Amino acid sequence: MGTETYITVPSFFKCPISLDVMRSPVSLCTGVTYDRASIQRWLDGGNNTCPATMQVLRTKEFIPNLTLQRLIKAWSDSLGRYAAASPPPDPTTDEVNESLRRLSLEKDDEIRLEILVRFVKDWDANRARKDLVPMLVDIIAGGTRTTTKIKLVLLAIKILDSVIKGGSEEDRKRLSNLMLTNGDGDCLKEILLAIQRGNLESKIESVRVLEVISSIDTQTKLLIAERDEILTEVMESISTESDPSLIEASLSFLITIAKSKRVRSKLITAKTITKIKDILLTEEITSVAVTEKSLKLLETLSSRREGRSEICGRDGGRCVEGVVRKLLKVSTTATEHAVTILWCLCYVFGEDKRVEETVERSNGVTKLLVVIQSNCSPMVRQMAKDVIKVLKVKPSASDLVAYETTNTHIMPF
Repeated sequence: MGTETYITVPSFFKCPISLDVMRSPVSLCTGVTYDRASIQRWLDGGNNTCPATMQVLRTKEFIPNLTLQRLIKAWSDSLGRYAAASPPPDPTTDEVNESLRRLSLEKDDEIRLEILVRFVKDWDANRARKDLVPMLVDIIAGGTRTTTKIKLVLLAIKILDSVIKGGSEEDRKRLSNLMLTNGDGDCLKEILLAIQRGNLESKIESVRVLEVISSIDTQTKLLIAERDEILTEVMESISTESDPSLIEASLSFLITIAKSKRVRSKLITAKTITKIKDILLTEEITSVAVTEKSLKLLETLSSRREGRSEICGRDGGRCVEGVVRKLLKVSTTATEHAVTILWCLCYVFGEDKRVEETVERSNGVTKLLVVIQSNCSPMVRQMAKDVIKVLKVKPSASDLVAYETTNTHIMPF
């Protein structure tokens, strides 16, 4: 007589509607997960609520719960390998599913904060949970009226920054749409408050989330740039007194929104070029990433006439001097941005002859001669030749000696 085998199915593998093991688990905006076929039938029947919670759905869109799907597959595969009851489910994942369900239902901010703190502690196991994004956006939109709410928003931004990091273009679009169309609050206002009130880590995370939101299209870039308070806070973050990591995050954000021509003009008016000049001339700032991004932003702003006028300035060409200083000193990327700026100022437009004087005075000729023989891209090497041609100067004896000396051991980047 054969022995019967009883299989214990983990409860969170079962669809709340059919009570069968889910084949294609998907999550609603409430955070509750169902089998795709079952929830689709429910919605097709004209229902606009979550079956488990009876909450009215803001959206009938659902998201594949890939983490749960992988767990169900692993569990199912194990049944084929062992003629015994299935192994117990991963308790961490079980807790996570329960936490998300509670988070979607809970109204008490203290309890919601406690749930999110627990989620962060298990972050390595939970990193891929994109179905958490709508709930995080709701928390941010909920405002910062109390101390607990401020903590809740800062923690939501922290998790959102990690969830979206390395996400696809589709993930970024979805986050941007959720942030900008949330009818329950002003997410941009809350992110601004996070930048103003948060610690250094929170400021960096908030600026990175802003960059993701603004990366979608021109209209989004303009929408964010029109928030003068946001622009003011970010501009303050690129002060030479700021932490290099915050400067880098802020520059990345500014580079992203500067892809819009109208935003470029706004940044120039906001004296961004003066800030960049200070960074380039401050020897204490040694971060390669900060220098590269400063030059990249400056290159972008030099495409506007008012930007070039600001770079040339009335301060004896100090900004141009800063650009020349970074030639061959930081990295190949930094050198290529610097040469492109000089090419734009001297060769393409040539609107201010003071630039040429500054380049010559700052030992720019020698450096450009070295660039021509460096491992920079062919296009940049040609730009360096063009600038030297415009300068209309024959290299001095000291230039040639310096060139020959340097050219025997060009700095490897």
